[in-house]
Amino acid sequence: MLFWILVAVLTAAVAVILLYPLLRGAKAAQNSRAGEEAVYRDQFRELDRDLAGGLITPEEADYARAEIGRRLIAVSAAEPETTQKPARHHRLTEVLVLLILPVLGLCLYLTTGRPDLPSQPLQARLENPGDDVAVLIAKAERHLAENPDDGKGWDVLAPIYFRTMRVNDAQVAYRNAIRLLGPSPIRLDGLAETLMAVSDGVVTDEARQVLEQSLTLEPNNPRARFYVALSMEQAGRAEEARRAFEALAQQSPADAPWLPLVNEHIAKNGGAGAPSAAPGSPTSEDVAAAESMSAGDRQQMIRGMVDSLDAKLSEDPNNFEGWMRLVRSYAVLNDKDRAASALKRGLAAFPPSGEQGRQLLALARELGIATEGMTQ
Repeated sequence: MLFWILVAVLTAAVAVILLYPLLRGAKAAQNSRAGEEAVYRDQFRELDRDLAGGLITPEEADYARAEIGRRLIAVSAAEPETTQKPARHHRLTEVLVLLILPVLGLCLYLTTGRPDLPSQPLQARLENPGDDVAVLIAKAERHLAENPDDGKGWDVLAPIYFRTMRVNDAQVAYRNAIRLLGPSPIRLDGLAETLMAVSDGVVTDEARQVLEQSLTLEPNNPRARFYVALSMEQAGRAEEARRAFEALAQQSPADAPWLPLVNEHIAKNGGAGAPSAAPGSPTSEDVAAAESMSAGDRQQMIRGMVDSLDAKLSEDPNNFEGWMRLVRSYAVLNDKDRAASALKRGLAAFPPSGEQGRQLLALARELGIATEGMTQ
C-alpha cells in the first residue's frame, strides 16, 4: 500500500510541475495587460503635470493625450480575446497531463514492471549477490576499501578486473597482491598480460621484466615463455624468437591448446612448426585470426576454444585424451576451479580405480589441483 501511495504522490507532483508553466503563462499574460494599462494611466497623469508646469503647449498635450488614449483602448479591446485563447489552447494539453500520461504510465508499469517484487537495498544485494558479477565486484571493492592490506582480496579481484576489461584496475590489483602476498607465477603472468593489454598487445620492457621474474620461479611456465618469445619477435629478433618458440613447442604436450599458435609463430619467424593433430585443436583460420589480436583478445579466443572442448566432453564424456587436455588447459589458464570441476567430471567417466583415472589424478597433482575426496 505504501508503494502505491508514493506512486500517487509522485504522479501528482509531476502533473503539477508540467501544468505550472501553462497556468503561469495565462496569469503572466493577464498581469502584462494590467501593467500596460497602469503605464498608460500614469502617462496621462504625467501629461497633466507637464501641461500645468508649462513644459508643453496645449496642442502638444492634446495630441499626446489622443495617442495614449488610442493605445489604452487597443489594450482594453484585446483583453477578452486574449484571456480566452490560452484556456482553449491549453485545455487538451492539461487533459493529457492529468489523465492520459498517468494512466499510460500505470499500464506500462503493470505490463512490464514487477510491482510484487520486494525492495532490496544495496546492502542486501551486496550480502547476497548471487551470480551478479557487478555486485560481486562492488562487494569486493567495498571490502578492500575498508581492508586495503587484504592481499587475498586483491588476488581474487585482479583477474576479474582483467576479464571484464578494466585493465588499469587489474594492474593496480595485481601490484597490490604481489606487494602483500609476494610474487608468484600466476600473479606475475597476470600483471604482464595486463601491461600488454594496456599497450595494445606490445610486450613492453616492464612486462618483459615481470615475465622473466616469473620464469625464475617456474622455468617451464609456457605462458611466460610464449610472451618472452613474442617480445623477441616484436623487437625484430626473428632468429632468437624462432628458437624460443621451437623450444616451447618441443617441451609442450602434443595436445596443448597453445601449440598451434606457437607453431604459427615458428613459421612466421622462418621455421617450420609441426601442426598439432589433437582433436579439438584450433583450425589454421583460428590461428591466423589470433595473429592480429591483442593479448586480451587472444586470451579470450583461447578460452573460447577451451570452453568448446568442455562442451564437447559434456556431450561425449568417453574421451580420455579430451579430459586430460581440458584439465591441463584450465590449469594453464589459471582457472583452478574449472580445472577441479573438469577433473571431477573426468573421474566420473574414468574412475580413479582404473589406469586412466589414476593418470588424471597424477596430472592434477602435477598441476597443483586439489584431489581431496576424488581418489575413491
